[in-house]
Amino acid sequence: MKEKKELFMLLYEPVHESFERFCKARAYGHMPFRDLMQDTLVIAFSKFEQLKQNEKFLYYLFGIATRLLANQRRKISTVYQNEIPESIHFLHAEAERKSEIDHLYKALSFLPTDQRDALIYFEIVGFSVKEIAFFQKKSEMAIRQQLSRGRQKLLVLLQEKKEYKNIMP
Repeated sequence: MKEKKELFMLLYEPVHESFERFCKARAYGHMPFRDLMQDTLVIAFSKFEQLKQNEKFLYYLFGIATRLLANQRRKISTVYQNEIPESIHFLHAEAERKSEIDHLYKALSFLPTDQRDALIYFEIVGFSVKEIAFFQKKSEMAIRQQLSRGRQKLLVLLQEKKEYKNIMP
């Protein structure tokens, strides 16, 4: 058991930040990202023996998290609100930045799944097109097309919000 825990932590530590960014982007509007991370890690550890190749550990976590989100959407029809900030003493710049990030994640949630996932993997997690193609079992051209179409739709969604914001008092 101790060896299993040590190996798990050895594999997890280098991918923690990428995994956290993935969960923040994918969980937006569905559940608190920390809950998604925790649930994913519990399942990943309990089924750790099923991992065949250690170098695919991050993909293993992504797969579990994606299935958890799909199950959550099936079970719950209402959308969870974002976590309440732990401190209400934010500087104006920090509040504005959080608002922009929230809007970006909300806009991402309106994209088709393939486009949203490609953008999250590429722009937020930092994977290359080749890595995404390998992970999603698609051609690099298909991933580039998903990225391009996703960016175009995201731009439209973000511009709609900007126009709406300009007419608000």
